[in-house]
Amino acid sequence: MRRIIHIDMDAFYASVEQRDRPELRGRPVAVGGSPDRRGVVAASSYEARAFGVRSAMSMARAVQLCPSLVVVPPNFATYKEVSGQVFALFREVTPLVEPLSLDEAYLDVTENAWGEPLAVTIAKRLKTEIRERTGVTASAGVAPNKFLAKIASGWQKPDGLTVIAPERVEAFLQKLPIDALWGVGPVTARKLRGIGLERLIDVRDADPERLKQAVGRWAEWLVQLSHGHDDRPVEPHRERKSIGTENTFDDDLTDPGEMADAVAGMAREDAEYLDRNGLFARTVTIKVRYGDFTTVTRSDTREPASRDPEALAARAVAMLARTAAASRPVRLLGVSLHGLVDQPMETPEPRPGTTRPLPFDE
Repeated sequence: MRRIIHIDMDAFYASVEQRDRPELRGRPVAVGGSPDRRGVVAASSYEARAFGVRSAMSMARAVQLCPSLVVVPPNFATYKEVSGQVFALFREVTPLVEPLSLDEAYLDVTENAWGEPLAVTIAKRLKTEIRERTGVTASAGVAPNKFLAKIASGWQKPDGLTVIAPERVEAFLQKLPIDALWGVGPVTARKLRGIGLERLIDVRDADPERLKQAVGRWAEWLVQLSHGHDDRPVEPHRERKSIGTENTFDDDLTDPGEMADAVAGMAREDAEYLDRNGLFARTVTIKVRYGDFTTVTRSDTREPASRDPEALAARAVAMLARTAAASRPVRLLGVSLHGLVDQPMETPEPRPGTTRPLPFDE
């Protein structure tokens, strides 16, 4: 039986800004670009979230929701420094640390350098050490596997600690709605509810064919998770293969210019991730979900790989123009970057207009 901890820093970027600027404490804060320059929210404080401000939202929309919002430009050098302190602490406990982002990780503490048999004791100490070393808080989930630990870490945010002991797994699963399943977003949840599945445990008894029609190849995996089964190990050297941002809009978009602005903003946000992690991307993919929930993707792969925000944004906008978005209401837009590499290949750019679609391109 593994002992897994999932640590998630609380509103990380915004919390660091509030730590360093006392005048921001207790105020709604959004980290990101200017609302006057197609900025996108990279992170929001809990005070801002109370107004509905969320990451990947356009900053202009965020200011509409929260007129008192304080917009702060990102300082990735500081965030990376704080992240380094946190991850150094993690590795004092165990070499089995799987980073998910600058502010989130799994730790397998089944065996640990502190010689502590109880994962909850380790989690408490980690939370205390993080606060003392960095001045910001983290939430932790403790469970026998990664799936449950990740759910647990978000159960009592901010500054929370939730433990799912092996003997309490089934009781915990009984409480969870269908949305708690890994990979189930609003649209998939709607499909699952459409076939009568309201709670996570309802998946266990679902008709296999109807479930497969609703979620495709994920059906078997979702059944496993509904039983609380997740055998994935903590992988300390897991390579990230893609980065993506998407936004479901409160009201369907009909203005092509607004759609282009949203797609460009998301591409620039993804490019910021590449820049602060020393990566380049070969492929840009956009996702468009229309008001009737029909979803299409478009992909563009080029060499050499790039992390230029304007070039990536231009590619995303060009692909958007090749969809029916200009003539149909759009519910969701997303931009993801794939084929991440440490160095751009020194090969010629393809001729203008040439692309190599991903297998799932429609």
